[in-house]
Amino acid sequence: MTVDRPAAESGTHALVRRWLDSGRLDVPLPGSGATAQRWHRLMNLAEEDLGAGRLAEAHTDAAAILHELGEKPPNPHELWGVWAAESSTLRLVAKAVSDNVFRLDGTKPWCSGASLCTHALVTAEIESGQRALFAVALDAPTVTALPSVWSNIGLASTDTRAVQFTATRAVHVGAAGGYLERAGFWHGAIGVAACWLGGAHAVARPLYRYAVERAEDPHLLAHLGAVDATLAGADAMLSVAAAQVDADPFDRTDTARLLARRTRAVIEHAVEEVITRTGRAMGPEPLCHDNLHAQRVADLVIYVRQSHAERDLADLGRLCRPRR
Repeated sequence: MTVDRPAAESGTHALVRRWLDSGRLDVPLPGSGATAQRWHRLMNLAEEDLGAGRLAEAHTDAAAILHELGEKPPNPHELWGVWAAESSTLRLVAKAVSDNVFRLDGTKPWCSGASLCTHALVTAEIESGQRALFAVALDAPTVTALPSVWSNIGLASTDTRAVQFTATRAVHVGAAGGYLERAGFWHGAIGVAACWLGGAHAVARPLYRYAVERAEDPHLLAHLGAVDATLAGADAMLSVAAAQVDADPFDRTDTARLLARRTRAVIEHAVEEVITRTGRAMGPEPLCHDNLHAQRVADLVIYVRQSHAERDLADLGRLCRPRR
């Protein structure tokens, strides 16, 4: 890959590498009977560092996708991304070269770990107009991470930017449309929410400390009580969702989408409560003088916007409404 390299030497990259090399990213597959263990590991990693957790989640999702679609897993020491975002102005197309080999041309937006990942699963448009999934080695000189236009400190450490492909060799993974039609697509969506929840726990941590120092402040205690309750509820929802995925790993009941929408909505609400109530309870001091807390809040504000807000809630409403 052609790229300016400073981001690749970031603390976030080093941390993800340590997790990868130490085996902390070797998590059970969704629906394997240990989904709760998988999601709690992702939550704990994100609580340690949300930017690194974002990259870790993508790597574990890539491994799960490859397994579900019958492909071999990532090799040791490879760090994979999943680049599936679409844009109204940028287009990536794939043309067949041989049975399973394609050529990618165009630009992919929102590529997290652009200069950090060694490989990526990338969606592109094929001749039929469908989206298909491809595995790409990112060390090819035909892959170029474009200059970053990121303007926010939130998740800046993930090095998310557009990547240009020019006659890049790519291997087709699964059937056309298979990426979106998998039960695992919705399991992966809950994995993202597990990371949001880990970030929320990290943002809430100073509020618990403040409550020790300001034990007689009724307003702070009220905010803490609300935060504690909403986090406990989100934790419970994640555990319930894990049990349901393990009970129906192939989505025979056709409820995976409903479960994902519901779980993400509960966790997104918890995130918003935590951000709002910690700010109201503690005031500007930790946001202005505590670099770690300020970074965690900024990271979480950006990450949770991976939700589509009211659009996702409307989809949940359609899925949960009674049928006539």
